[in-house]
Amino acid sequence: MRPVNIVSRSPDDTARVASVVARELRARDVLLLTGDLGAGKTAFTKSLCAALGVVEHVTSPTFTLVHEYAGTTLRVCHADVYRLERTGELADLGLDEARRSGAVLVIEWGDFVADAFDDALVVALAHAGENERAMEFSSRGAPWEVRLPRLAEQLRAVGASW
Repeated sequence: MRPVNIVSRSPDDTARVASVVARELRARDVLLLTGDLGAGKTAFTKSLCAALGVVEHVTSPTFTLVHEYAGTTLRVCHADVYRLERTGELADLGLDEARRSGAVLVIEWGDFVADAFDDALVVALAHAGENERAMEFSSRGAPWEVRLPRLAEQLRAVGASW
């Protein structure tokens, strides 16, 4: 399927988009977030976690590399791989174990480690104006081939009011 492109015009729009994505998530899913500094990766993750019922304060794991959060429906393992020097260091973060135990992986700077995951939802964020963000949703692997068209339909329905 071709990528799905939308524009978020505000942080509230981004929160609505993240909420739609949250409804499609299943245990062991992987989200690879890409985009320049300040593109909204952490803001998207905060909204996603809120939609999953996380009540803790969600912060960027830039220095600790990984934060884990318990939601009401799913656990979230939030990683920032910007500072990894090589893909081999990914194994040291314990993401495989978290995923095997049922956590959803949300990986900022996911383009750096995309080759390590053969199934993922890729969310590319880019500045499109002062408060606007262009978002492109694409998939890697079979699990998202079926769900991406459904996600696209739900995103269009939500976006119709923007």
